[in-house]
Amino acid sequence: MIVLAIDTASRSCSVAVLDGNAVMAEINDVSGQTHSRHLMGMVDQAVSMSVGQMASIDGLAVTQGPGSFTGLRIGISTAKGLAEAAGKPLVGVSSLQALAWQVFPSDVLVIPMLDARRKEVYSARYTREGGTFKMVGVEQALSPEAAVDGIDMPCLLVGDGAVAYADRLGMALGGHMQLALPFQHMIRASTVAFLGREKLTEARDERMTLTPRYLRQSYAEESRRRTR
Repeated sequence: MIVLAIDTASRSCSVAVLDGNAVMAEINDVSGQTHSRHLMGMVDQAVSMSVGQMASIDGLAVTQGPGSFTGLRIGISTAKGLAEAAGKPLVGVSSLQALAWQVFPSDVLVIPMLDARRKEVYSARYTREGGTFKMVGVEQALSPEAAVDGIDMPCLLVGDGAVAYADRLGMALGGHMQLALPFQHMIRASTVAFLGREKLTEARDERMTLTPRYLRQSYAEESRRRTR
C-alpha cells in the first residue's frame, strides 16, 4: 500500500510517501512560516519524487491533533481536498501517538509532548506491550508539571513541548527524566504514514467525518464565552 501523509500539527511541516515499509520520499520544513505557504508545493514535490502522480497513491493520512489550531485546519483541509479529488480514502492519526512511535521500541514509559502555548503542553503516556505501544490514560492539555505528576519511574520525553520545558520537567522528575534525541522531537510524516496505513488496511475512510482534535478552546472561543 502506498500512503501519502501530511503533518502540520506544530511549527514544523512534513510530507511523506510510504510504500510498504519503505519511505519513498519525505520533505520537512522547520521555517516556522504558515504551513499554507509551503504545504502544496511539498506535496507536489514528494509525489513527483516517489510515484509521479496522485493516481498511484492508495490512501492518505494526516495528523488530526492535538496541536496548533491553525496548523491542524490547514493540514486536514488540504488532505481532505486531495483525497476527494483523487477519490482516495483518508484517515487521521494522533500527533502524540506519532511522536511516541518515533522512539519505539523504548522499554520505559514514553511521554510525548507538544508545546500548547499558555505555559501548557499537549501530552499523553505510552507503554510498550510486545510489538506495539499502548496509551495509558487520555490525551490532555495541562501544565508540564501536571503532565508528569505521580511518575516515579524512568521515562522518556519526546516532542517540542518536552524541549521547551525541559528545565521544569527535570525538576519535577529528578533523575527519572530522559530526553529523546534531538532529531526525534519533530513529527515526521513517514511515521504518520506508517500509523495511517494500519487504519487504511482496515478499509477505513474518514473523509466525511475527520475533524481536528483540539483538546481545548481557542483564544477567540474563550473570549466569547467570558463576554456572554
